[in-house]
Amino acid sequence: MKTIVSGLIRFAVLLLFAAATTAVSAQDARLHFEKLTGLENKARDVVEVNVDGKLLELAKRVTAKVNDNDAKKVALAIGGLKGIYVRVYNFEKENEYNIAEVDEIRAQLTAPGWEKLANVRSKRNNQKVDVYTMFAGDVMSGVAVVISESKSVALVNVIGPIDIDLLMELSGKMNIPRIDIVRDPKPKDDKE
Repeated sequence: MKTIVSGLIRFAVLLLFAAATTAVSAQDARLHFEKLTGLENKARDVVEVNVDGKLLELAKRVTAKVNDNDAKKVALAIGGLKGIYVRVYNFEKENEYNIAEVDEIRAQLTAPGWEKLANVRSKRNNQKVDVYTMFAGDVMSGVAVVISESKSVALVNVIGPIDIDLLMELSGKMNIPRIDIVRDPKPKDDKE
């Protein structure tokens, strides 16, 4: 009996350790937006969205019950999410904000665990787009998108496992933004 109790205690400790590791991993994917007070103070318009806890659970339950195939796919795609956080700052004039504040968010994404997925730079509106992912083993545990332009900054932070293929399939439906990659036309070959 003593060995069974000892084995159960070891198993319980192992489960607690695994749960703590998972919680730390999910927590690491959360960006610290509270450092952006300078942007908030200077912006003409500020959008702040925090979907987590009970609100996210409600969204999952409601979406799963809707009698629509796309809604059911959304429910599957967000099933494991822990939180969705969005910040958008729009400014009256170009370059009115301090880019160092945005770079501070980008610096958070150089921490261990984050991997840069995409990096786009455009001279039009001085646009910079960075997409980062975080994995816990083979499962994506977080996504961060940082977009800065001459008159706006947008930040998105999604925490939890995400089915990217499913989201791509749903892009452009149910008010989910269409995910299009616009490429410059290929230059004509001189031989033609």
